[in-house]
Amino acid sequence: MQSVKIQNYIHLHFLVIIAGFTAILGELITLDAIHLVWYRMSIGAVLMLVYILAKKTPLRIPLKVLFSLSVAGVIIALHWITFFAAINVSNISITLAMFSTGAFFASFIEPLFFKRKIIGYEILFGLIVIVGIVLITQTELKYILGIVLGISSALFSTLFAVLNGKFVQHYPPSIISFYEFISGILFISIFLAFREDGFNHAFFQISSSDWVYLLILASVCTAYAFIVSVHVMKYITPYTVVLTYNLEPIYGIILALVFFPESETMRPMFYIGAGIIIFTVLLNAVFKNIKKTQI
Repeated sequence: MQSVKIQNYIHLHFLVIIAGFTAILGELITLDAIHLVWYRMSIGAVLMLVYILAKKTPLRIPLKVLFSLSVAGVIIALHWITFFAAINVSNISITLAMFSTGAFFASFIEPLFFKRKIIGYEILFGLIVIVGIVLITQTELKYILGIVLGISSALFSTLFAVLNGKFVQHYPPSIISFYEFISGILFISIFLAFREDGFNHAFFQISSSDWVYLLILASVCTAYAFIVSVHVMKYITPYTVVLTYNLEPIYGIILALVFFPESETMRPMFYIGAGIIIFTVLLNAVFKNIKKTQI
């Protein structure tokens, strides 16, 4: 049993590395953010449907739940669009540093959804995170649009996670993801239909390298990572999973420095600010675990 647990710990860290590698693929793919997300969700939906049919999981859900999943699908589409757009206008390091702020959006959003009081230390940690953002902004002002988009992506991600936290208690994760992907595709498709450069000839002209990266993004970084993460949580506590996923910006920034050293090497103050944000996020998770053990 212990060896199985160790294997799943290793697998969990591999999943976090995959999550960090998503940003690398976002830099490598030449499509703009909206087109990239449309293809990612389309391929992901097909792969998820194949998995659902293979598992013989019923697809039928109540209409009211379908509407709620559609809202969540639009939110995850906006999260991915702002995430990849942030990479396009700044770089991976800026985007991932700002994405780390999601844990603190959760500290204020969760009480609204689950009707609990805001905890005092969460406000303090939120202020410390703001200090980290200010340090980064002062030294990397040229990336201000990327900073705003990165924070927006973190906000959408938090909203999505809170909504999914309710859905997953009643329905299989694969079913939830499938309908969310479908609604996200429809949302982006409607948006593109009203643009002159929407579904034009260029939209379907994709280079072979982009196809390879898109397939990796949709299969390994989306469908596979999501399905396997559910399996890992059977052997590892949710707290450990959440805490480990907070390491995603660290892994992602390291990968960015390896793959794109010229564009990803930042000024020292950036790493101080990013370090403050990431350390505070991890400290917040530790505090939450201590509080749970005391209950």
